[in-house]
Amino acid sequence: MLETAKDFFVELLETPSPSGHEAPVQELVRNYAAGFADEVTTDHHGNVIIACNPGGKRRVLYAGHCDQIGLLVSFIDDDGFLYTQTIGGWDPQQLVGQSVVVWSQDGPIPGVIARKPIHLLTLEERGKVVQAKDLWIDIGACSKKEASELVRIGDPATLTLGYQEMRNGLAFAPKMDNTTGLWVVIEAARRAQEAGGLDCALYAVSTVQEEIGLRGAKTSAFGVDPEIGVAVDVTHATDCPTISKTQDGEIALGGGPVIVRGPNMNPRITDLLIETANQEEIEYQLAAIARATPNDANSIQITRSGVATGLVSIPNRYMHSAVETISLSDIDRSADLLAAFALSVGEQSFIP
Repeated sequence: MLETAKDFFVELLETPSPSGHEAPVQELVRNYAAGFADEVTTDHHGNVIIACNPGGKRRVLYAGHCDQIGLLVSFIDDDGFLYTQTIGGWDPQQLVGQSVVVWSQDGPIPGVIARKPIHLLTLEERGKVVQAKDLWIDIGACSKKEASELVRIGDPATLTLGYQEMRNGLAFAPKMDNTTGLWVVIEAARRAQEAGGLDCALYAVSTVQEEIGLRGAKTSAFGVDPEIGVAVDVTHATDCPTISKTQDGEIALGGGPVIVRGPNMNPRITDLLIETANQEEIEYQLAAIARATPNDANSIQITRSGVATGLVSIPNRYMHSAVETISLSDIDRSADLLAAFALSVGEQSFIP
């Protein structure tokens, strides 16, 4: 992994992008892609579309969503505490005791998500699962007036962002989902472009609003109108306690990109991904999903008259938490796989 590419990855992780508020990350994407792409455009939905060899024989779309789960300020009480709605799928237990940032018009405002201390909980309260509606953000304000001068209804909030490396090439951050997939599609496009010989028109798209309904993939795929589409997103790593391999597959951090098989994926695209991995000697893992996937591959496949779609996933422990954990080697090899895939598409038929 080039140092500049890794720096870009860390910068993405440290920049907020809750669904509907992706502009700061998209600015980073545009600036980085300008260094290698032939065209960089942004549609009215906010998707950033990076084109390499746009005059190529057939259109290939790579999609990685840039949005993250978050919170939205919906009420400020008389004492200046903020109540929120959730953006995307949260387990409220993950929020208790977390430091957060409210991203106001005038800049970031630090805060904490609080709950009554265990010393003061009744026996009945101790036995109850906490609900999101019972949690609040404390920004240190003394009154509703003070808080309202800093925060507006509708301002987004995220967990405090950051990046930390662990042993054996692992790293964790609150928004690995889906900074990993976003980085992979951009890095794959850069590597394919720099390798030369790109025959297809390759569009790497930083999609918006995946966490609230796969929305950006739907609009950007309609605009690009690709013949082939590959989504890159995280999947659940099962190499840790309490997760069933018999139900969720055998997926390990460091085991390489996960090539997914199932009805949401075109079998010829999947076969070419596997063939490419074998030819390039890239270690990979297989996973199966027997339904429409809960990610951008779903929307891409059913765009217009249908798109030959594939899905490459990044193993991720502890998804939708403050400590989402991935292997750096997995994202590096995923970018190699998709760069090689773009260079190998050719003119073969992908009709099942």
